[in-house]
Amino acid sequence: MISRNVEKIPPSGIRKFFELVIGADDVISLGVGEPDFVTPWEIRESAIYSLERGYTSYTSNYGLLGLREAISDQMYEKDGTFYDPEREILITCGVSEAYDLAIRTITDPKDEIIVVEPCYVSYQPCVTLSGGEPISLPTSMEDGFVPTPEEIEQRITDKTKAIVISYPNNPTGATMNKKRMEEIADIVSEYDLIVISDEIYDDLTYNEKHVSFSSLNGMKDRTILLNGFSKAYAMTGWRIGYLAANEEIVDGAVKIHQYSMICAPIISQMAAIEAIVSGEKGKMEMIREYNRRRRMVVKRLNEMELDIFEPKGAFYAFPSIKEYSGSEEFSERLLREKRVAVVPGNAFGECGEGFVRISYAASRETIIEAMDRIGEFLESLKR
Repeated sequence: MISRNVEKIPPSGIRKFFELVIGADDVISLGVGEPDFVTPWEIRESAIYSLERGYTSYTSNYGLLGLREAISDQMYEKDGTFYDPEREILITCGVSEAYDLAIRTITDPKDEIIVVEPCYVSYQPCVTLSGGEPISLPTSMEDGFVPTPEEIEQRITDKTKAIVISYPNNPTGATMNKKRMEEIADIVSEYDLIVISDEIYDDLTYNEKHVSFSSLNGMKDRTILLNGFSKAYAMTGWRIGYLAANEEIVDGAVKIHQYSMICAPIISQMAAIEAIVSGEKGKMEMIREYNRRRRMVVKRLNEMELDIFEPKGAFYAFPSIKEYSGSEEFSERLLREKRVAVVPGNAFGECGEGFVRISYAASRETIIEAMDRIGEFLESLKR
């Protein structure tokens, strides 16, 4: 009774693991990829006021024009890249829908989509569900979890349609500098490819300003840019994201969107407008706090003598635990023996085996207690 494509894909490694957490007592969770902050009040208030004014209807399939205009202005201010708000931006139910639409819009059966790993858990399954063939491109801590141009070129065949990248990266916290992006852009042009660039963590960078892939010379028409409001504005439950691309791709994505989702919730769209208009102060305060937590987590993990790549973006650390055990065994024992929940690295691709993802989207007090427990756990493994 089940589609073969559905049978091919495994359950989410994150959700599978967190079934163990549900209902457990005294568990400190450093596993959820969600801000621990509440959406700033001015954003919540705008949503309440929109309800009071009776904004409860459908919107255009593309989303509210006012929101698309605000997003267009914000992107131009950040990167100098202009997207026509009427034809080149589509409002979606979170970046997860935006990614699914991007894949289904461009993929024909047997098309190959190169997926840079470790990566968010839905990237490969969505390719499979679309009838395409996901081609894994593993990265390593030694290379900063960034692919080399040579590694990309080695995986390109006459069936290759696109490359999926996500920087700042979930789960590693890696970022990609402009020089490496330009090297990849040269390959994309040479082989006539599309880049799907998930930039949901673009504001959460700590050492240098984020560069959007679409802002590179000649890349706007070859890039499907995905972004949203969940992370930087603490709006995960509002389910509001967007897809920006050339008119041809957006027109295709809208066809799927109008049959499957119709439109993103109008209340969330009204709140997103307010986030752009007045949410900068609250966003910057959250980013500064994440940076303090980032330094705290890296310091503690270094003191434990874990091999750790220093995250430069997002709100995750990805330490190696290879000297102790496999990712799932380590995570399950840590949960069972010390009541601390982290995510096994292999949930994000095979090259994540031997690592665990730690989210520092938690209070400093929570992080301190969790680090103490992890330290005790590591000591017990040494005995």
